[in-house]
Amino acid sequence: MALTPNLMAEDNKLGLTLRSRSKEAPKRAAETKAKWETGKTALIICDMWDDHWCESAARRVGELAGPMNKMIKAAREKGIFIIHAPSSVVSFYENTPQRKLAKAAPFSKTPFPLSVKERWGTNWCWPDPKFEGVLPIDDSDMGCSCKGEKCEIREAWTRQIKTIEIMKGDAITDNGQETWNLLAERKIENVILCGVHLNMCVLGRPFGIRQMVKLGKNVALMRDMTDTMYNPERPPGVDHFTGTDLVIQHIEQHWCPSFTSGDLVGGEAFKFKEDKRK
Repeated sequence: MALTPNLMAEDNKLGLTLRSRSKEAPKRAAETKAKWETGKTALIICDMWDDHWCESAARRVGELAGPMNKMIKAAREKGIFIIHAPSSVVSFYENTPQRKLAKAAPFSKTPFPLSVKERWGTNWCWPDPKFEGVLPIDDSDMGCSCKGEKCEIREAWTRQIKTIEIMKGDAITDNGQETWNLLAERKIENVILCGVHLNMCVLGRPFGIRQMVKLGKNVALMRDMTDTMYNPERPPGVDHFTGTDLVIQHIEQHWCPSFTSGDLVGGEAFKFKEDKRK
């Protein structure tokens, strides 16, 4: 049976429960219902690499990748545009249709100049005191949460983790201008961020939360599809997953709301096996 226009329009909407916090009352979360048009929404997957210099970080990415791929598949089926952003290793995909798609998008001028300060292989959008205060976790040691001797920092990644499928119609880029070109070409208004690591790359990359918010996009974080680089031996001395929650709350307060993958795939939010909290 053919769908009526109203039903067809509803089928093109993504129902989200968006959680946010005010700067005046950051400990109090507020939830609002929103419906985003899927054809005007992009999902950006940040730095889900095939390996990491920190063994515990690599282990958590491996655990997260399966549920994330399921979520990405659901998003793609709903008509959401998928952008894979494995920073500093996009050259691995140089001759793929997905990489060519990103490079071929016509140039579109951004509302204001993109950040050009480089960090870790891409341009970087640094913290801005006008928008946010100090992060609630101390990641000055780079956040290795392995017990005992800490892992040696090295470039361990070569590509995106194979568990996450890259399909026809997806794009691959770690470049801020290319990302903007792709969004402008498709008249995309809404941007969902997922991937790792929240306190570093998901916030700071040229396609990340800070840059997308400053460019005027309607941004949301998928809070169960992320992780942080945080060592519980550093302040504030909480367990790793509580540290992640603190960064999520920081983002909800200063940058954008969050929601869980359950809004896309149904069921409970993803939880790491090592997270024993009730």
